[in-house]
Amino acid sequence: LIEDTLEHVLEDATGVDQVKLIPCGGGDPIAASREQWNDGSNTLCVEPGKICVYARNTVTNDVLYKEGLDLLVVPSAELSRGRGGPRCMSMPFWREDL
Repeated sequence: LIEDTLEHVLEDATGVDQVKLIPCGGGDPIAASREQWNDGSNTLCVEPGKICVYARNTVTNDVLYKEGLDLLVVPSAELSRGRGGPRCMSMPFWREDL
């Protein structure tokens, strides 16, 4: 049984000094429920501090922006019909041969 916060567990596992988790929906339960359904936590990091997000998750995007992240905002009306966000629809540029 782990009796520590997820932040501390991640800090220990990665060797990073401080981990800060940013809640989907900014901690608001109603916004979180709506934006989790709309893939608000399904983002794609394209480089440190720069992430690809769906435009419709306005609460989460606002929180991410206020945390200093550079957002690449994409429309999602058609993409989201496949039930996935930017991370789910990505593929590595290079893969090892199997």
